[in-house]
Amino acid sequence: MTFEKLFESIEWPASEPGPIGELFGVRIEFLLFAATLIGVAVFHKHTLKVALCGVFAVLCFRLIFLGDLHIMEHFIYGRTTDKGVRVEGEWGMLINLLGLLTGFALLAKHFEDSRLPLVMPRYLPDGVMGGAALLAVVFVMSAFLDNIAAAMIGGTIAKVVYRGRVHVGFIAALVAAANAGGAGSVVGDTTTTMLWIANVSPRQLLPAFVASGVAFCIMAFFATRKQAAYQAITRDAPQGVRVDWARLLIVFMILLGAILANVFLDFPAVGVWAAIVVGSFLRPTSWRELPAAGKGALFLICLVVSASLMPVEQLPLANTRTAFLLGFVSSVFDNIPLTRLAIQQGGYDWAMLAYSVGFGGSMVWFGSSAGVAISTSFPEARSVVNWLKGGWFIALAYVAGFLAQYIIIGWNPTFMVG
Repeated sequence: MTFEKLFESIEWPASEPGPIGELFGVRIEFLLFAATLIGVAVFHKHTLKVALCGVFAVLCFRLIFLGDLHIMEHFIYGRTTDKGVRVEGEWGMLINLLGLLTGFALLAKHFEDSRLPLVMPRYLPDGVMGGAALLAVVFVMSAFLDNIAAAMIGGTIAKVVYRGRVHVGFIAALVAAANAGGAGSVVGDTTTTMLWIANVSPRQLLPAFVASGVAFCIMAFFATRKQAAYQAITRDAPQGVRVDWARLLIVFMILLGAILANVFLDFPAVGVWAAIVVGSFLRPTSWRELPAAGKGALFLICLVVSASLMPVEQLPLANTRTAFLLGFVSSVFDNIPLTRLAIQQGGYDWAMLAYSVGFGGSMVWFGSSAGVAISTSFPEARSVVNWLKGGWFIALAYVAGFLAQYIIIGWNPTFMVG
């Protein structure tokens, strides 16, 4: 196995350029999407407005100038590609994202109101090891739960043990830990679940833990030191705090509902909201959390819709370099449509792809649903500049993890899914 193979040339699919749909050889849809992402980075206090304008521009271009978009087919009915692959309509994924992002915001509130985070300082080590332990808990939780829930729970605990002073770099690390833990588990991330549905076995994804484990160690080393210098962990938990076990039961019900609905219905949001409704009979639900969570969810949905309208047939074919670059692409281009494209193409090492699109999305706050979700609790994280400045080490960790998996395990593509 040589390093030269890792950087082999990208094979671009042959295509006939269309003068109406291109500018300087680049498809207009990609330029509109790039402009949207630049707008999000520059106007981070108006991200939803920018995202809405972006998706509106792409829709208008496809409908008016190209005339190649069938709304009902794209969003409702679905279609069958020339390769015989069935692509479902976008409605299910969009509703599922909306339900998960808003539902897990209520889960985080139940967890916070259970008062368990108030007693957590008693069980976490001092100094940087306390932060490392918290990140490790998020990593492990995400392997068995959805990465959104793991990140939200980790953020809730961090807000308490650091007395509300959580460094943006540590917030990014919480998201990265959740994405890393979910990369090798078919129930840890929406993208890995998509691969599972497409008949990629859970065993095929396990090697992703090699990459995510290496990336986690590097990321945690830098993040915990940043946080310790910014605000030390508090060990003086309030006395006489009584944990509300009923609220913890609701949290467990929501997580269990997500897992069961994911396995049996391929729609985890149904299980999440069924548990929320049942839990409202045990303890009052803080519905006031929904507006902020809904705003964040709508922002991500706008990006997902824009991404789904991109001409994915123009993207490069599968090889090691493409998989490596997809990690950086997924930080700004939602990983769900990227994964769908990879499934249609075939030819990927699915464990390496899962790591790339999963952990790679941690490099920018809107690169993964976990980042969008946690930003509802930490609005200061909604700045690309702050995220990159505080969490620069995530890119370093991503590269190290990818190289580790490539050197230790190699590139093992499967040309036909299943």
